[in-house]
Amino acid sequence: MQHILDAIMAGDTSSEDFANISVPESYRGVTVHKDEVDMFEGLATRDKDPRKSLHVDDVPVPELAPGEALVAVMASSINYNTVWTSIFEPLSTFSFLERYGRLSEYTKRHDLPYHVVGSDLAGVVLRTGPGVNAWKPGQEVVAHCLSVELESPDGHNDTMMDPEQRIWGFETNFGGLAEVAIVKANQLMPKPAHLSWEEAASPGLVNSTAYRQLVSKNGAAMKQGDTVLIWGASGGLGSYATQFALNGGATPVCVVSSPEKAEIVRSMGADLVIDRSAEGYKFWKNEHEQDPREWKRFGAKIRELTGGDDPDIVFEHPGRETFGASVFVARKGGTIVTCASTSGYMHQYDNRYLWMNLKNILSSHFANYREAWEANRLIDKGMIHPTVSKVYSLEETGQAALDVHRNAHQGKVGVLCLAPREGLGVRDTEKRARHIDEINRFRGV
Repeated sequence: MQHILDAIMAGDTSSEDFANISVPESYRGVTVHKDEVDMFEGLATRDKDPRKSLHVDDVPVPELAPGEALVAVMASSINYNTVWTSIFEPLSTFSFLERYGRLSEYTKRHDLPYHVVGSDLAGVVLRTGPGVNAWKPGQEVVAHCLSVELESPDGHNDTMMDPEQRIWGFETNFGGLAEVAIVKANQLMPKPAHLSWEEAASPGLVNSTAYRQLVSKNGAAMKQGDTVLIWGASGGLGSYATQFALNGGATPVCVVSSPEKAEIVRSMGADLVIDRSAEGYKFWKNEHEQDPREWKRFGAKIRELTGGDDPDIVFEHPGRETFGASVFVARKGGTIVTCASTSGYMHQYDNRYLWMNLKNILSSHFANYREAWEANRLIDKGMIHPTVSKVYSLEETGQAALDVHRNAHQGKVGVLCLAPREGLGVRDTEKRARHIDEINRFRGV
C-alpha cells in the first residue's frame, strides 16, 4: 500500500497515472473471526473486551462489483455498531453476512469466516466498477453507511425502506476500519476540504443519524422554538443532535454524566444542562422495576431549567435505562424519537403517560442518501463541526472500541488507517482557520 500512500501524500491523485495505479492483492483490516463468536459466553456485557476479539489481519482485496468503488482509506472512526460487532451482541454479525451472501453471485463475497468492520471512512477513490459515472479515481471522499439494492419499489420513496437496506461495515463486509474498503458508489460524498482525514471520517454515521432523527421530515421534524431533551449530549450521537438543535433555533436540554461533559456542551452554546450523575437519578429500583418518583424528579428539573416547558422532542438512544423517563417527561403531544438502545433493547414505559397524553414514539434508523448528503453539506459549510476527541492507530482499534464500550470517551474516537499521522488532508486552510476553535473543541478532552 506504500505506493498508494505516497501518491496521496504527494497530492498526485488527479493524473491518469493514479487511475492506473496498481492495487495490491491484500490489505490490512480490522476483523472479527467467525470461530470466536462464543469467546465471551457467560460474561456480562460490560465485561466483554473488544481488544480480545478485534484483530488486524491481512485479507485479500475483493473483486469489485458493478456500481461499487474501491477506496483507499486514510482514516475511519468507532461507532457503537463496531462495539456490538466486537462483543457479538445482540447476535453475531456473521448471520448478517450469511444472509447477504445468499442474495446474488456478487454478495457471496461478503460471506467469509472473517468480517472487516467499520462504518465510516475518509479517503481517495482507487477504482470504480462498471456503471459508476459520478465518481472517478483520485477523488477525495467520505462515505455514509447506507447500503441498498433498490430492486424493490419500497425503497424508491425513502431508500431506508428498501427491503435490502443494510449498514455497511456492520451488516456487510469490507468496512472502513481498514487500508481499503468497498462501498457502493451511492455511498460516496465529497470530503470537506477544510478538515483532516480523521476529522472528515468521524461525522458520517452519527451526523447523518442525528440529522434524520431530529431534523428530517422522516424523523422528529424539529422546528424553531422546540425544547429538545438530548441524552448523552456530549457523546458521538448526542453532540451532533446538540449542534442541530442550536443551529435550528431549538432549545436543547443536554443530559450528560460528568462535570467535564457538562462543560463541553456549554462550550457548544447549550445553556440548559443536567449532570445526571451529580443529580443521582436512579430510574430503576432493581433489574425489573422502575421508579416513577425519579421520573417526576427528573421532569421537575427539566421544568426548572426551561421555565416550565416540557420537551417537545426527546432524542432517545440509550434505550432501556432511560426510556420510561423519556416517555414520562415529553410534553403532551410530544415525540420520543428513538434509535440504537445502547443500554438495552427491551424498553419499558407506563403507557398511561403515552396514551392519555397523546404522545408519539417514532423510530429512526440511520439516513437515506439525501439526508446523509445534506448532513455532510452542513459539515462542509462549517455549520456543523466534527467532534473528534482522541485518535488511535489501526493496531489500537480494540482499545478505541473499548473506550466507546465503557463510555470513557467524548464525541467521536478516530482511527488512522493509511494516514501516518493526524492533521493531514487539509486542502482549504482559510476555511479551516475560520472554524478552528469549533473543530478542536473536543480534542484532548
